[in-house]
Amino acid sequence: MPDKSMMLLLHFLTIFNPGLCMIELLKLLLTRPWAFRLRMLDEHLSSIQAQPALQGWRRFIVEFLYFGIKEARACLFVGLFFAAVFVVPRSGLLGVPRYDVLLLAALGIQAWMLMAKLETWDELKAISLFHVVGFALEAFKTSSGIGSWSYPDFAYSKLFGVPLFSGFMYAAVGSYIIQAWRLLELRVEHHPPHWMAALMALIIYANFFTHHFIGDYRWYVAACALGLYARTTVIFKPYDRERRMPLLLAFILIGLFIWLAENISTFFTIWQYPNQVGAWSAVHVSKWSSWSLLIIMTFTIVANLKHVKQRIHVA
Repeated sequence: MPDKSMMLLLHFLTIFNPGLCMIELLKLLLTRPWAFRLRMLDEHLSSIQAQPALQGWRRFIVEFLYFGIKEARACLFVGLFFAAVFVVPRSGLLGVPRYDVLLLAALGIQAWMLMAKLETWDELKAISLFHVVGFALEAFKTSSGIGSWSYPDFAYSKLFGVPLFSGFMYAAVGSYIIQAWRLLELRVEHHPPHWMAALMALIIYANFFTHHFIGDYRWYVAACALGLYARTTVIFKPYDRERRMPLLLAFILIGLFIWLAENISTFFTIWQYPNQVGAWSAVHVSKWSSWSLLIIMTFTIVANLKHVKQRIHVA
């Protein structure tokens, strides 16, 4: 039976008439397996023809709708993983601890995306690097001498006190950027030289460790990043026309959404900060800046993928 959400979207698109090809596509999607649906959706989103007759408020609505669809599709791994976070009870499933269930879910989602050709092997290599980088940071931050946060529940898959699924939370951010790059047909203008961007990423990563010993130089690092990327513009295509925004604004907005997701995760006690042990409280807003800086580092890694690097103009 067709999904109600898909039928509502079909009705909405019929009203605004962004193109009969999308309507026909949705009719076909209603009767096909999910992997096939997603591949067809990707093909449509990357081959939208110009619609010069679409103007005014109708164009705004359609572009906003398509931008939302592309963003939601780019968040496929993130969405499925967080669905598992919400669904799996703290006591686990069938005697398997929650953190272990989440690890199995993350591995299953990643394997399915690869087999369904929703991700390439090269992209998987970059995502695996995010996993390693993220896990190393987690192991340091949760160590007994640091104790920035903790994972309170038992798990068989804990290593150095950190459940292995935690690396997938960082990998999810990398997956989102890679998927968004393709779906929104991103291009970057006035990007700093790659060696300077790489050095900036290393400094950002190092500060997460060194601020426990020599002070937090986050805002000095942020000021350097601001100067480095001040002229950089990201060009994206929500529908049939290209739009522009400062790349720094994109970093800030993505950091905001990750901070919101972090609040949800701590509410469900996936991990806890010291001030949340007795009762939950919102994650301090300063973490927003930390996530925005981490996004710069993540973007730098993605920028070195071959098909991504070709769409970056260095100036």
